[in-house]
Amino acid sequence: MGTIIKKIEILMLAVVLAISFTNCKAVQNANNKQKGAVIGATGGAVIGAIIGNNVGKGGNGELGAVIGGVVGGTAGVLIGAKMDKQAQKIEEEIPGAQVERVDDGIVVTFDEGSGVYFDTNKYNINSASQTTLNKLIGVFKEFPDTNILVVGHTDSTGDADYNMTLSKNRAYAVINYFTNNEVSSSRLTTNWFGETQPMYDNSTVEGRAKNRRVNVAILPNEKMIEDAKKQAGE
Repeated sequence: MGTIIKKIEILMLAVVLAISFTNCKAVQNANNKQKGAVIGATGGAVIGAIIGNNVGKGGNGELGAVIGGVVGGTAGVLIGAKMDKQAQKIEEEIPGAQVERVDDGIVVTFDEGSGVYFDTNKYNINSASQTTLNKLIGVFKEFPDTNILVVGHTDSTGDADYNMTLSKNRAYAVINYFTNNEVSSSRLTTNWFGETQPMYDNSTVEGRAKNRRVNVAILPNEKMIEDAKKQAGE
């Protein structure tokens, strides 16, 4: 009986925490599945549109290790509350970034509107990008129990093979900036898709500028999952 009462108390606490973050746009736009409530495993849905279905193209074999399914039960609610809080923090720190809660993860899109952007044929982290990435690094340090996936993209200018390499360089430029600023490499994974995953119209200057982007997916690591299960008594 005591265990049952404990689970009910934890569930109620998690619900209260979740309600307290409903001002977060990312949370407002999330459905119950995306909040990680009481849904079973959905294997690989976390990354969604940022990498499409081409998981094996580019990147490395570690990608599968950071793509997790949704954790169900009370533990899932606790994880969802923590990820909601982190999503809200990112929105507060980086107003121009597009922040989305997807399953148990967070997807952040950086383009010229968010302060992290790349000029045509470039992959260097400029001073404006450094300022924004420093804010994101602060969030990573505040919420250490996560894994981070960085995905590089380009517009359609130039040769497709060249763009694939350019998107790889953009992803690794961000990864290297993270590691150089005390984000553990064990948390980081990368992937890249060249010009194959446009989000905007490549026939316009504005669209091409927004397609020269990186996406960052933030996922609960094993420690967060195990801690949530222990707290929930699962």
